[in-house]
Amino acid sequence: MNCTCHGPLQDLQQGVDLSIALAGNPNVGKSSIFNRLTGMGVETANYPGKTVELQFARTRFGDQTLGVIDLPGTYALDGISEDQWVARRALLDGKPDAVILVLDATNLARNLYLGLQVLDLGLPLVAALNVVDQAEARGIQIDAHRLAEILGSPVVPTVGSRGTGLDQLMVHAVEQATRRLVLRRRVRYSDDVEFAIGKLERLLARRSDLPCGLPARAVALLLLEGDSGVTGWLESAPEAEEVLTLRDELTASLRDQRGEDAGMLLSRERHGLAGLIASEVETREPPRPLLADRLWRITTGPWTGLPILGVVLAGIFGLLFYVGDWLSVGFNTLWTSAASPVIQWPIHILLGEGALAKTLLWGFDAGINAALSVGIPYVLVFYFLLALLEDSGYLNAVAFLTDQVMHKMGLHGRAMIPLVAAAGCNVPAIMGTRVLGSMRERIIASTLVILTPCSARTAVILGAVSLTAGWRAALGVYAVTALLAILTGIGLHRVLPGQGTGLVMEMFPFRRPALRPILRKTWMRFHHFAVVATPIVVGGSIVLGGLYETGLLWHLTAPLRPIFEGWLGLPAVAGLTLVIAVLRKELALQLLVTLAMIQYGPQAVNLLTFMRPDQIVVYALVNTIYVPCLATIAILGRELGWRRALLISGFTFGLALAAGGAVRPLAHFLLG
Repeated sequence: MNCTCHGPLQDLQQGVDLSIALAGNPNVGKSSIFNRLTGMGVETANYPGKTVELQFARTRFGDQTLGVIDLPGTYALDGISEDQWVARRALLDGKPDAVILVLDATNLARNLYLGLQVLDLGLPLVAALNVVDQAEARGIQIDAHRLAEILGSPVVPTVGSRGTGLDQLMVHAVEQATRRLVLRRRVRYSDDVEFAIGKLERLLARRSDLPCGLPARAVALLLLEGDSGVTGWLESAPEAEEVLTLRDELTASLRDQRGEDAGMLLSRERHGLAGLIASEVETREPPRPLLADRLWRITTGPWTGLPILGVVLAGIFGLLFYVGDWLSVGFNTLWTSAASPVIQWPIHILLGEGALAKTLLWGFDAGINAALSVGIPYVLVFYFLLALLEDSGYLNAVAFLTDQVMHKMGLHGRAMIPLVAAAGCNVPAIMGTRVLGSMRERIIASTLVILTPCSARTAVILGAVSLTAGWRAALGVYAVTALLAILTGIGLHRVLPGQGTGLVMEMFPFRRPALRPILRKTWMRFHHFAVVATPIVVGGSIVLGGLYETGLLWHLTAPLRPIFEGWLGLPAVAGLTLVIAVLRKELALQLLVTLAMIQYGPQAVNLLTFMRPDQIVVYALVNTIYVPCLATIAILGRELGWRRALLISGFTFGLALAAGGAVRPLAHFLLG
């Protein structure tokens, strides 16, 4: 195991007095604790070849600067999935001075497995016994003092969403980090396993070159588990034959005695120990019926859950577009009256009124305006609604509810979360596919994300189809898109090698969300979106402006006529906007009206003066299906690799053209 001396995490840790890692499963309130402890100013880092991110933030505690590393949410450090691999590498490479383990007080046994693994690595640990209020409401009492004695580490009851217990948690974390305390825990494995660990530990203790500064017991455990990194280190280390020979003898002996590999045996014993510890420190009273539990049963039952999901989605879209449209119009008016003159004046002073000045204004005036007038009203509002659904626990219910349907497409219920997010913007939704365990699942989910109409494409459907061809036609465009997405998912599941994984997650009850964490989460996501998307939108706008102002845009119509006029039956000017809209998808409709007015006159402000309703339906359908924008292509390349990004983009272009041509003779059915 070659532990890096320098890398993305080590670079972030420069200038901090102590570093503390925050570990826990993805649904136990770890993000709320991280946000409470650190506030804003989050930085991210990726390991080479891995897309799962670590979040890092600096904060002050007393007179010390602390670096807090938010590890990917995971139940274990076995390295089976990408999030587990990254979490383990961060603990080994980053060498945090202490680890805060966030435990779910309502399901302690499930969470203690990760804690035992952290202790096995020899890292100082502090346990945050989170959501104790929910545990008490369910008649669960946990003896935190006894749990601390067993683990040999401080245990602090907390309610992360309200900030309860976090000051005491940080006091213990800093104390552990300063003293590097690793107390002797009272839990041990079975005698034969401890015998094997002890023999290897004594032999390894003679060496001074143990990887990552790990104690001899930790290295012995990793060797018995078959950890590839430690095994690789040992195979390249000098005079390691004796250790390798002993390891092989001990694993063979355990296999003979217990009938299974040492790695599986250790995993099984950890799970058993976690259950025994939980049973010793927990007392349970007969559970009282709670509103949250009743809501969970209602929202996850197929007969009641699916109608509720439909109402929730309808409510989201209703709020998104009524509130979003109001905000968009208001923001655009404010920008035009306040920001545009300030931006235009220096450009006109320096460059005059020529094509160069107008091209730059396409980017720095209209481009920024377009990015923000879509981003703030639609994306920001959607992120707020998404955070509300997450913190209330409803998205977990959606994951359970849709799990069987998603399995038909090689996914599991958790894939619904990025698909819901895609309705706001595809860029963060593709990043959200990191919650899935394999590249196969991420490819399928990312393709479905692209086929999910984002706010920009929905604006085209509502602004073009609904206003000119009626709401039934608009719903028809959505229905065709949804059908194609389902067929695509089923097809990819059958074509791509490998198998989908099952959904393994706990039942997390509904809870009352707190406004402050929701606002903080909303802002962090929107800030990330703006940083990624805005430069691409501005750059694309400048390219588009240059093509328009120089007249080169019109020269593109000739080679496109056979496809757009012949196959799709659209005016050449409409086909041109479909091609150019990949730079800025939200301007497809505006660009169509602008170019049509130039070609057909001022009356073309009404689409029906130069396009029939069936043509408008085909136009909106093609615009909806193919890859939304350069920002999405860029994030696909970053997340999945450029080869996969180009294949997915090419597939959606082909699918859009095929669907548009196929629907063309049938469009009158969508018109009612």
